[in-house]
Amino acid sequence: RDATRSRRERTTPLHTTEERGHETRAHTMAEEKYTPKTVKDVDSHEFVRQYAKHLKGKLTPMENVDLIKTGCYKELSPYDPDWYFVRAASVARKIYLKQGIGIGKFRKIYGSTYRKGVRTEHFCKVSGGLIRHICQQLEKAGLVELYSKGGRVITSAGKRDLDLIAGRCPNPPQMIFT
Repeated sequence: RDATRSRRERTTPLHTTEERGHETRAHTMAEEKYTPKTVKDVDSHEFVRQYAKHLKGKLTPMENVDLIKTGCYKELSPYDPDWYFVRAASVARKIYLKQGIGIGKFRKIYGSTYRKGVRTEHFCKVSGGLIRHICQQLEKAGLVELYSKGGRVITSAGKRDLDLIAGRCPNPPQMIFT
């Protein structure tokens, strides 16, 4: 029987090999459980919702926030009372993902089609004053700063703040291909 076992198996008792295997499994489980996450790793909808809650105490919205339409193509203001903070969280996430993005690009990103009844619909940009006010509020909070080449970039404190909230978000569901 000893002739068929390898040299390592003969010198190492069987119970220590099992213990090592158990430690290795526990070690890999700990690595999976506590891996740091960034904004890119989590679901965007969940992150924006969590970060909007976080921004609620940091930003001061416009005084007429309940009356503002987000664009000329809208008929009414948003129904959600916290829509300003949701938009601010979305803007901060976009700046995190693409540095140097400006107000004009945000107007295109959040724009939509302007439906004019029977006539042909066309693309229409969102209001720039609202986006500008959100960016100014994010600057006052120390999350965003002006970029020398134009647009806005995320600060180190802002990056730390966004990654901290991303770490609290649940993992996205695994994609299963059949």
